[in-house]
Amino acid sequence: MISHEEPRTTTGKKLTFNNTEVAFRSKTNAALNRAYWLFKIISSNFLTKVGPPATNFALRIGLPITGIIRKTIFEHFCGGETIANCEQSIQLLASQHVGTILDYSVEGEDTEETFDQVLTEILKTINRAKQDHNIPFSVFKVTGLGRFDLLAKVNAKEALHAAEEEEFSRIKMRVDSICRAAHDANIAVLIDAEHSWIQDIIDDLAREMMRKYNKEKPLVYNTYQLYRSDILAALKADLYLAQTDGFHLGAKLVRGAYMEIERDRAKKMDYPSPIQPTKEATDRDYNEAIHFCLDHLDHMGFMAGTHNEASSRLLAEELDKRGIARSDKRIYFAQLFGMSDHLSFNLSEAGYNVAKYMPYGPVKAVMPYLFRRAQENTSVAGQTSRELSLIIAEQKRRKTTRL
Repeated sequence: MISHEEPRTTTGKKLTFNNTEVAFRSKTNAALNRAYWLFKIISSNFLTKVGPPATNFALRIGLPITGIIRKTIFEHFCGGETIANCEQSIQLLASQHVGTILDYSVEGEDTEETFDQVLTEILKTINRAKQDHNIPFSVFKVTGLGRFDLLAKVNAKEALHAAEEEEFSRIKMRVDSICRAAHDANIAVLIDAEHSWIQDIIDDLAREMMRKYNKEKPLVYNTYQLYRSDILAALKADLYLAQTDGFHLGAKLVRGAYMEIERDRAKKMDYPSPIQPTKEATDRDYNEAIHFCLDHLDHMGFMAGTHNEASSRLLAEELDKRGIARSDKRIYFAQLFGMSDHLSFNLSEAGYNVAKYMPYGPVKAVMPYLFRRAQENTSVAGQTSRELSLIIAEQKRRKTTRL
């Protein structure tokens, strides 16, 4: 199970995102064809809007569609139903020097029993990572460890009754158990970002964990969603706090995943939307955050979690300009399993640190994640068309090569 790192000679290798041979090296012709049809289907806005309610209805009345989902969207975007099921995909990524982030993607549960089960599963991912340098991070969502409504109440600074106080204490205990285990195993752990109306309390928990476990180096990472207009300032404030209080900041930079929900809620409840006014403003803040993190690398580690080619190229070029080693472990690129392989594998080929988020879990429980990925592909301008164009280019290249 333990993988041993092979020496790499990548210094100075030119970075390109158009090398489809590298991007799809791990895919057989059959797998490439399946990916083509999957992204063709996802490109239909109608399907991604109708798919979730239709699937939920089919499951309620007992139609046998789980097998279809498992062999299509689940197989493409997930590693399997268990960590053991993910092993083949972990090793496939490792063969191209791309790390795996095991992401237990069960969502929407709300019982204490389930929260304890999620805790146990996250601890298993840390234990698995401890055995293998090809799994450089673990990850969790605080809403996987406690009730969303309770977090919203705490976030709003509403008074809790005694039972809720105990319940919130259990959430904090679970968060601490994960971060302590990660620290003891010397594995970095990512705390995912969530909706703005519970994010303040998640940020508070993340800072508390960083104070506790990031004394020597960044091990606990909080997530900064730069599609929010206030987050660049929050990142800078957290770095100042880390310098003042004597800990290392861990930061995962993303654009964000809840834009439509955030805007709709702000409109419905008549408060200013936290979302940037334009995509250009998001891109500007994201790229400025990259520069900021590089400027303060002695006090932090960061991950650029992005499918954006311009931001990925910016970071890659900045490392070379600043004389920072491409393999510097304080800096990682990350993309989702099943998406943007042209970024992940070409970055890795050029010697940069790259990891893929690999969701796993029971098919039915992972469905909310899967539909969000499909909807994300259609809502991000050009994402699906870019995936399709690269797949088509590789199909043509393989046909030409065979002639």
